[in-house]
Amino acid sequence: MNVEIIDQLIEQDPSLESSRPALEAMNEGASCIHKSWGLGKITGFDTDRGMLLIDFEEDDRKSHAMDPVFCLGKIEFLEDDHIISRHRSNPAEIDTLAKKEPVNLIIEILVKFEDGCAASRDIERILGYLFGSAKGKKWWTATKKLLVKDPRVAVPNKKTEPYVLRDEPVKPEQEILQDFFDEKRSKVKIALAEKLFDLASEKEDLQADLPQVLADLTNAILEARNLSEADRLHGIWVRNNLARDVEEDVEKLEPTSASILHECEADLPRLANLLPTKFHSRFLDLVTRVYPDNWKAVVVNLLQHSSVKFSGECAHFLIDRDETKLLIKSLSNWLDEQTLKAPVLLWMLKFRELVKFKDILKGLINPKLLTAVFSAIDYESLQNATTRRIPLAEILSDDRELLPDILCKGSAENAQDLAQALLLNPGFEDLSKRSLLARFIKMFPEIQSLIDGSANSDSSNRATVTDDSLIVSQPSYDQKLGDLDELTKVKIPENSLAIEAAREHGDLRENAEYHMAKDEQKFLLARQSELQADIMRAKPTDFADAPTDSIGIGSIVELEDQSDSKSQTYTVLGAWDSDPENNVLSYLTPLGQMLLGKKISDIVETDVAGNIQTWKVKGLSRWLDKK
Repeated sequence: MNVEIIDQLIEQDPSLESSRPALEAMNEGASCIHKSWGLGKITGFDTDRGMLLIDFEEDDRKSHAMDPVFCLGKIEFLEDDHIISRHRSNPAEIDTLAKKEPVNLIIEILVKFEDGCAASRDIERILGYLFGSAKGKKWWTATKKLLVKDPRVAVPNKKTEPYVLRDEPVKPEQEILQDFFDEKRSKVKIALAEKLFDLASEKEDLQADLPQVLADLTNAILEARNLSEADRLHGIWVRNNLARDVEEDVEKLEPTSASILHECEADLPRLANLLPTKFHSRFLDLVTRVYPDNWKAVVVNLLQHSSVKFSGECAHFLIDRDETKLLIKSLSNWLDEQTLKAPVLLWMLKFRELVKFKDILKGLINPKLLTAVFSAIDYESLQNATTRRIPLAEILSDDRELLPDILCKGSAENAQDLAQALLLNPGFEDLSKRSLLARFIKMFPEIQSLIDGSANSDSSNRATVTDDSLIVSQPSYDQKLGDLDELTKVKIPENSLAIEAAREHGDLRENAEYHMAKDEQKFLLARQSELQADIMRAKPTDFADAPTDSIGIGSIVELEDQSDSKSQTYTVLGAWDSDPENNVLSYLTPLGQMLLGKKISDIVETDVAGNIQTWKVKGLSRWLDKK
């Protein structure tokens, strides 16, 4: 806005004098940020109405008129040298800066904040405007690792603390070194020492303080009562990493890593599971040194009794040391004995297509393995006092290729036994159980009779077909599952984030963005409930049971209009298959209901908006035969 307009506004309301700088920033071409509508650009000023005209990028809101006084405090107007303004005027320049000098881009963002301090969420918000939400988060994750090593920026130790632009550069390792000496908690002291090792690119910078650091670490490992054996082993390895430049043989420093293994010999899997993932390989190397004559048996035992990540590391370790035959033999024996535990089963299913394991696991992915999986799920569900998710059940449901891959290696009898086990398994949610049973039926249609029999014998089983069931085609059923999956895993979580973001904008009573997000939440949850109810009622079919002597679900019927002898052909399919343009009817439509059960030469009378027509059934065939 020009000076005359600003002067007029202040003359009408003298209290606006303090807001003059903000009003002067409302120039044509200036970028701005609205809390609800996002990024915009001032395109002009309507003198007649005294309104700013703003184009907002979201929702393609063009030339939106806004009172400049109303905008004060509600819209952030950006200076021409703000990183967002520069990006909109010259995106190539900022994209190059982001690619070649990512830390400098963050510094330019911090400069615009008061005292050079900004929370991570504020930085992410700006990056979202620059690169989009997904790309911005990915770029920020990578750049945070670079910031840790840059002396110009103080990186927070906690998520709630801000990033700070330093007045004078300070080497991060010097800052961490001071924190290390001040820290009294042993576990935090070990973490700081590890960070110190990771950051100190020039070890000479630490030479003067290194003896004291090593002494403090050793005392923490020996004297702290609150450290677990895994914490102590972790501390020993961090100490050894730091000591390699000053000690001839760090493995002899007391306490030694071998001493921890000897202390925990009775339960090495528990120790392994408590270690950070990056130390798994180092732990196995230590096992080979501590048990040179028996390390294979120890590693196999760790594989059988440890977590998913450590099981995978054990498998890698054995293969890399030419012990593939031992790995296959161990897995085969456990499968025959049905002693495979959930973590090993999960590892086998998750990584069965990995090049390194594909040939090894190919022969083990069979119906016998699925029996072990169902047993493990059943056992875990009985151990759970809460509704905590069961990863094995999730991977079976989410990986749509897994169950067919397993079932194709067995017989129909195997499939029936497994379907029965699935029906009785308490570890699956009803919806997941229904989806898995549909995959059984797709490969072995005769299993449908097993499910129907279960319906008659157990009315409480939610996976049964009831009187209000819906007959649906498999493609339409899969589409509904996909819609529910997207709703549950994408749209509802995104809405929850939007509600939290809107909540931060202040007073909820006048927060339009918050109320819009809450309204959307009600709609999404209602839609989720509706889809879940529909899918629970659904009975997928390929319409192979369509009759040949009367009209049924899966029939193609030719009707003749008795008034003018014109013919009309309809296909009667499942509840979700309506396609009026191609004359495909759901059997639930009024016409579909009238046609069901009719035979050749039967008369059908329709009443559409008062227009009564009489039709004669002239032809009848099965849709499956014409497909």
